[in-house]
Amino acid sequence: MTIDRNRIRELCAREDARFIEERPRSMELLEKARTCMPDGVPMAWMVSAYHHAPMFVAEGDGAYFTDVDGHRYLDMNLADTSMACGFTPQPVVEAVAAQMRRGSQFLLPTEDAIAVAEELAGRFGLPRWQFTLAASSANTEVLRIARAATGRETILLFDGKYHGMLDETLLTLVDGEPRPEGLGLPKEAGRRTRIVQFNDLAAAEAALSDSAVACVVVEPALTNVGGVISPEPDFHAGLRALTRRFGSLLILDEVHTHVCAFGGLTRAWGLEPDIVVLGKALGGGIPIGAYGMTEELARFMEGTAGGEGEAADWTVRFAMRVATGGTMFANALSLAAARATLEHVLTEDGHARTAALGERLADGIEAAIRRHGLSWSAYRLYCRSGYCFAPKLSRNALEAQAVADIPLTNLMRVYMANRGVWEALEGEGPAASFAATAADIDLYLDVFERCLADLVG
Repeated sequence: MTIDRNRIRELCAREDARFIEERPRSMELLEKARTCMPDGVPMAWMVSAYHHAPMFVAEGDGAYFTDVDGHRYLDMNLADTSMACGFTPQPVVEAVAAQMRRGSQFLLPTEDAIAVAEELAGRFGLPRWQFTLAASSANTEVLRIARAATGRETILLFDGKYHGMLDETLLTLVDGEPRPEGLGLPKEAGRRTRIVQFNDLAAAEAALSDSAVACVVVEPALTNVGGVISPEPDFHAGLRALTRRFGSLLILDEVHTHVCAFGGLTRAWGLEPDIVVLGKALGGGIPIGAYGMTEELARFMEGTAGGEGEAADWTVRFAMRVATGGTMFANALSLAAARATLEHVLTEDGHARTAALGERLADGIEAAIRRHGLSWSAYRLYCRSGYCFAPKLSRNALEAQAVADIPLTNLMRVYMANRGVWEALEGEGPAASFAATAADIDLYLDVFERCLADLVG
C-alpha cells in the first residue's frame, strides 16, 4: 500500500500544532533560553535532531522521563543509547553518590579502574584497557595508536558510519569522495580518510591494496543510517582477513552495539578486533569512553616511552609517547559508575531479558505492518528493533538513503510524542532499555498501531 503524501502533511501539521499547544512551559523556557544560548539549547543536537521545538525535561525514572509540562514519555531513543540502562539505575546512583563523598577526581588511579578493566577484558577478549570521557575521545586516541604503531596515516571507514565528532571521521561521500559533513571542518579533513560501502569486501580490498591504511574502523552493524544495517554472513571474517593481509589494524566501534549482548557483538558474533571502542551506556548515565587493545598494542604504548630517561622534563616525556590522555579522563566518578553498571545492570541476565524485549518489539512491528498492508519491513538487533520503509532491508548506506522518508519520519516522531512515546532519532530506530518491561513494549506497539491506522485510514 502507498501512503497518501497529502495525508502525511495534514497529520504532521495537526500533530505539530498539538505538540506546541500542549507544552506552554517548554515553549516559555525555550524563548528565555534563546537570550543566553544559541537556538535556546546548551548543545546544538538538542534542536537539530528534531523537526519540532525541543521540550524541557524535568526528571527521569526507569524507562520514562517527564517534561516540565507534566507529560510522561516512554523513552525508546535512550538518549541515543547513552541511557540504555534506564534513568537513575539504583546501584549506579548509590555508587556515584558514595564516590562523590570520597572525591570525584584525583588524576591518579583508583581500584575501580582495575575492576572495570578486568571485567571488560573478560567480556570482550582484549586484555588491556584505557578510559576517556566519551567515545569520540576514545576514537581519537585509537586512531593515534594505530598510526603510531603502523607508521601509516590513512584510515578506512564505511559509508553511513558514525564514530563521533572527529575531523577525520565526520565525513560523507560526495561523488565518491570524502567531504566534510558539516561547517567548520577543514577542507582537507578527508585527505587521509577513505570511505567505501558497508558489506562490500571488494571495495574494502581495493582501498587497502596499496598498504597505506593504518586502520579500518567499523561498527559491527550500522546503527545511524535508516535504523540498522546488518552485516552479511562473511563480511566481518572477510574484513579481518583483509586487514591482516595488508597490515592494517581492525578497530571495532561498539559504542552503539555493546548493549546488544554480554560482551557486545564482539563476543556474540566471535569477532577478532585489534581494538574495541565503547562508550555511552557503559557509565549508566555518567560520561565515559573506553577502549581495549591487544597485548601487542599495549606493549607498543608502553614502549614508546622507553628512551625518555629520568632527567627529561615533562614536555619531552609527553612528546615521546603516543598522544593520549586528558585531565578528566579515567576519573574516579566515571569508573565507580562503570563498575556499578557492569556488575548490576549490564549483566548476562539483563542482556538476555532486554534482547527478548527487542524480539517482542520486532514481532509487534511486523504484525502491525502486515495488518495495515504496508510494504515495510522490520529489522532485529537484540534490544534494538525497528522498521524500514521498504519491503527489503538495506545492505548499505546508499540503499538506506534511497528509502528514507523524512516527512514520514517527522510525523511518526511527533505523533508518538503526543501520545507518551519518545521515538528514536531520525536514521536510527527504537530500542528497549534495561529498565523496560513487556508492558512498556506493548505501550509502544499500541501507539505505533494507532499511528499506522491514522496514516492509512
